[in-house]
Amino acid sequence: MMTTMAALFGGLPIAFGYGAGSQLRRPLGIAIVCGLLITQVLTLDTTPVIYLYLDRVSHWPGRRRPPRAVEPADIAAE
Repeated sequence: MMTTMAALFGGLPIAFGYGAGSQLRRPLGIAIVCGLLITQVLTLDTTPVIYLYLDRVSHWPGRRRPPRAVEPADIAAE
């Protein structure tokens, strides 16, 4: 998020700039700012959903489960 925010705030002067040549730079700045905002929101929304779906798939019947980690209490009980 820090990298995205740094790039986004760096693009704001291009997006909202005025003066000589700003008509040529403004579309680039708007594309940078909007693209970073959209991709950041999509990333923050979709990543947890993907992990939840993968966890549900791992619990389907017939799927092999990874071996359970051995706890020190299990060793002492033997």
